[in-house]
Amino acid sequence: MNILFIHPNFPAQFWHLSQALAQMGGNKVYFLTTKTNGNKIGGVTTVLYKRNREVTKDIHPWLKPVDEAIIDGASVANALEQLRDKYHYTPDVIVAHTGWGSTLFCKDVFPDVPIVGYFEWYYNSVGGDVAYFPGESLPLNGKMRIRTRDSFHLMNLAACDVRFTPTEWQRSQFPKMYRDDMVVVHEGIDTEFCRPNPGRKLVLGKTEEREALDLSKCPEILTYVSRGFEPYRGYPQFMTAVSMLLKRRPKLHVVIVGTDTTCYGVKPDGGKTWKQVMDEKVQYDKSRVHFVGHLNRMDYQTVLQASTVHVYYTRPFILSWSCLEAMSFGCAIVGSKTPPVEEVVEDGKNGLLANFRSPQHLALRVEELLDDPELRARLGKEARQTILDRYDMRDCVKKQIDMIFHAIP
Repeated sequence: MNILFIHPNFPAQFWHLSQALAQMGGNKVYFLTTKTNGNKIGGVTTVLYKRNREVTKDIHPWLKPVDEAIIDGASVANALEQLRDKYHYTPDVIVAHTGWGSTLFCKDVFPDVPIVGYFEWYYNSVGGDVAYFPGESLPLNGKMRIRTRDSFHLMNLAACDVRFTPTEWQRSQFPKMYRDDMVVVHEGIDTEFCRPNPGRKLVLGKTEEREALDLSKCPEILTYVSRGFEPYRGYPQFMTAVSMLLKRRPKLHVVIVGTDTTCYGVKPDGGKTWKQVMDEKVQYDKSRVHFVGHLNRMDYQTVLQASTVHVYYTRPFILSWSCLEAMSFGCAIVGSKTPPVEEVVEDGKNGLLANFRSPQHLALRVEELLDDPELRARLGKEARQTILDRYDMRDCVKKQIDMIFHAIP
């Protein structure tokens, strides 16, 4: 078969799936993308496309995301037209992430080709990530902005023949008329790479971004992973809890993986970052808090295998890979008591849950694990078993492949 993947950033959620289909034999797997990020997958041919123009000037601000999606969708359609007319290529199936608008006009080029759409998130003004904290409110303009933003998501929902999403929580955010036939299947976790290694010591070499770090003699290591340090992933609550814990536990060290940026939500006022805001707000022993930046996979493995307790926090939003990977590593986890985490972490069975709004509760739950090695070991073992049972990459990829084959007439 000719299988075409589409995602602006190669390979993103389709790494394992595209690789598996390429290795099956008899398939020609192409991947349409704006950039390869230096990645290569054996048997997968990347085809680059460029977005045709910049966002329209003087457009209504609510329409900016829609305009960006239309630009991306039209650029993909132009690339597909060239593949069809110039290179005589017609896919048997298209598998695409819908979040950027990539699938909007695929049917206008290939009307008979089934589209399998990956749907990551649908924005709602209530019941999700928006206005979650007490006292937060969304004005009418904000509600109308969100409704307008969803317009291209609705177009994508109508354009795709098969719609899938990685978790039940994410599925619950979509309109009921589409939700009922959405397939829930995660892209999967590499449980061979993300495996426990008892006794692993945390030693990281020096790079251009950081100094060498040797915590090999440290008895207590608290870890936290997030692409950006921001409220959506509970960074303010985490750092407030860290300031409490460091005062009470003189042997504790904290390792924070990620970058000082805002990926979701709003940036703080005054041109500051959320790290700068929290550094001004709370006092902590900076010699025992280690910001190690964005890590390569081997250093990332080292950090999580050496973790004593791991914290994963998020608003009611998309569940991060890092949560499931930490569980696969066998980490003793304290997670936020929010719907995306509660789908995978059961309090007292495979981790502990803390009130997302209370740093004091987070600190207490972390100490509960730090003080009880037997509890850490039990919860870590159960956390890994959860991933093996429900999110193992090999099982998830098989389910995705079945879904794709069922989509083809």
